[in-house]
Amino acid sequence: MKQQAQLQIRNETPQDYRMVEELTREAFWNMYVPGCSEHFLLHRIRGAQAFIPELDLVASIDNKLVGNIVYTKALIVADDGSEHEVITFGPVAVLPEYQRQGIGSALINESLERAAKMDFIAVLIYGNPDYYKRFGFQAAENFDVRTSDNMYAAALLALELVPGALLKMPGRFCEDAVFEMAEEEVQAFDATFLPKPLEEGNESQTAFLAMVTQRRPRSNE
Repeated sequence: MKQQAQLQIRNETPQDYRMVEELTREAFWNMYVPGCSEHFLLHRIRGAQAFIPELDLVASIDNKLVGNIVYTKALIVADDGSEHEVITFGPVAVLPEYQRQGIGSALINESLERAAKMDFIAVLIYGNPDYYKRFGFQAAENFDVRTSDNMYAAALLALELVPGALLKMPGRFCEDAVFEMAEEEVQAFDATFLPKPLEEGNESQTAFLAMVTQRRPRSNE
């Protein structure tokens, strides 16, 4: 409770960039794969046309940066060929020693409130359904929204900011090209940080693999 009372959320500034990349690297290191790429993704997002600066938020406790959330614009390419702008967030990072204290939830809730006030209609993400349901996310399949390669995926989740918005646009969710990263670029960027040991086959990586493989094609009608 003491830390919660001291928690502050504000927009990220250029002076924060390296520190936030450091905390993002710490948050994701060895979580989903050996090492991580999320810190490089964050670095790229800030220079992308799809970046939404107003929804790039940091959390601090006693002036120490402990968390970050960042948003980009995305599209639903509807089955009738029309395109509809939606948004997506990620990475969402909290320093390991500050996790499970409500900081990530505070960043998500604050950013969703801001996004709704900016008249965005919906948020789609890839994430753990058991975690994100607390924020109102549900399976994108419920709206007949699939991945960019036209698959239903357990990890693809949706939240309407405008009630009924997604019911009008069954189709494919397409993230910005900023998410397409070459491994050699990731490694070159990571080399500018202090070395960290790689770990393979841990519990979080196994759970992640099990979740992302829950995909199935749309049935032919």
